[in-house]
Amino acid sequence: MTTEATTAPAHGAPAHGDDLPNYLTHERGIKSWMTTLDHKRIGMMYLASILAAFFLGGVMALLVRTELLFAGRTIMNADTYNQVFTLHGAIMVFLFIIPSVPGALGNFFLPIMLGAKDVAFPRLNLASFYIYCFGAIFLVIGIIVGHVDTGWTFYTPYSARADNSVIWMTMGVFILGFSSILTGVNFIATVHTMRAPGINWRRLPLFIWGIYATSVIQVLATPVLAITLLLLTMEKALGIAVFDPAIGGDPVLFQHFFWFYSHPAVYIMILPGMAVVNELIGTFSRRKIFGYMFVAMSSVALALLGFLVWGHHMFTSGMSEYSTMVFSALTFLVAIPSGVKVFNWVATLYQGSISLASPMLYALGFIALFTIGGVTGLFLGTLSTDIHLHDTYFVVAHFHYVMVGGTVFGFLGGLHYWWPKMTGKMYDENWARVAWLLVFTGFNVTFFSQFVLGSQGMPRRYYDYLPRFHNLHMTSSGGAYILGVGFLIMAVMFIKSLRSGAKASENPWGSAGYEWLTTTPPHPHNFDEQPVITRGPYDYHICTDLELFEGHHKDFVASGSEAE
Repeated sequence: MTTEATTAPAHGAPAHGDDLPNYLTHERGIKSWMTTLDHKRIGMMYLASILAAFFLGGVMALLVRTELLFAGRTIMNADTYNQVFTLHGAIMVFLFIIPSVPGALGNFFLPIMLGAKDVAFPRLNLASFYIYCFGAIFLVIGIIVGHVDTGWTFYTPYSARADNSVIWMTMGVFILGFSSILTGVNFIATVHTMRAPGINWRRLPLFIWGIYATSVIQVLATPVLAITLLLLTMEKALGIAVFDPAIGGDPVLFQHFFWFYSHPAVYIMILPGMAVVNELIGTFSRRKIFGYMFVAMSSVALALLGFLVWGHHMFTSGMSEYSTMVFSALTFLVAIPSGVKVFNWVATLYQGSISLASPMLYALGFIALFTIGGVTGLFLGTLSTDIHLHDTYFVVAHFHYVMVGGTVFGFLGGLHYWWPKMTGKMYDENWARVAWLLVFTGFNVTFFSQFVLGSQGMPRRYYDYLPRFHNLHMTSSGGAYILGVGFLIMAVMFIKSLRSGAKASENPWGSAGYEWLTTTPPHPHNFDEQPVITRGPYDYHICTDLELFEGHHKDFVASGSEAE
């Protein structure tokens, strides 16, 4: 053993997962869940909430693609189309992508990976979840009673003059921001103060580094969005001139404020996905992550550089030529830490013992798709090409290759990877691979065709289009249906796993990660005793056979006895 006093039973010990309490069963009833301070249960409640939001946003996406199957009206009129794509964007960005990895997987695994009993402020953690729910309710009210068709960016002056239901939507996002800030504060405090003995900064799992960098952005950037949306609300409700030029405001000021938050927010979304991929690459290549500190510091660099590049969203808004040159150069600078990550992942895979289990398929998909998203971002950061591609489907495709090909693939990889630890159940690996194939294929068919659409001049958010764009729109919609079938198979697979899945072992993937040292599902207090860590999370070369054993520990004991 390279760790001391872990809950993994020692060789020959009689205790195993069947005999130990776990967080799912030590308390029962809805009240025990609603009032829990256990970070694992809060993580599971986040998971249920964001999956519901993902389903709702996905349905909106399918409606949009169905409308665009043919030119002219297909299933809805232009006003309804504007509302549907607005709701798709707002729900996916604010209710799913931003909280997906930090809220669900981060809450569940960050304290366990640190060897801690819980987060630093458990009550604040529960409050963050309910603030998230409260903000989501405001958004839903805006959907039900309103006519919100501004797009998820709420650009002024249109949003300042639109229906008052915009107030409900913006206040919902305003409230959600508090949840994001409080979660970030909690995670930063936990990482600084609650690491188990032996876990120094050079032994932190790279998942923790990614969540830590994300938390820094959440704490520093989110207040800017909150203030911006509050000003917009005050302008609509009280007539205070801020953004509407008709009463003396400046609409470009809104764009500066919005993108000062929203570009760092891109890294709030993508850094957690990268954090998950670090763990998947290490586990399924059975190698120490190449250039560990470079990967860790690249997360911090992305968090800091992300604050300097908001202007590249506004090249066409009338900025001076010198400002655009500076923002363009800074945008290229951001590509360096992203490139460092991709290079180190590929270097880790080189000569690794690679297993193509379903979580690894999502990790490999992440690398390929995020690379495409990153490279196409250079076209948008270059002045000469951005002018032509601005507000076209090229931007839509680039955004989705980063957000879906990156963040969502990272989230799905993490969900498949940690599902056995979270639920205590295995899923059907064959169906998981089928679902991955459909999701990967459907995604590329949907959005690669949009690169072509955009480069040929098709504007985004348009309800109708010219006949020459018909084939590409139909191809994109067909890909969306394939994508939908993939997610449907995945949902059925996970539900079947909960109902009748085989019992998961303590470490079904044979990982050296700290989270696999505890029982499955985890102990209510994460560890039976305070763990003392004596190795790094990717030190496969010094792990014991028991630590990397993929079966149930009780079977390892029997096998060892026979060998003796």
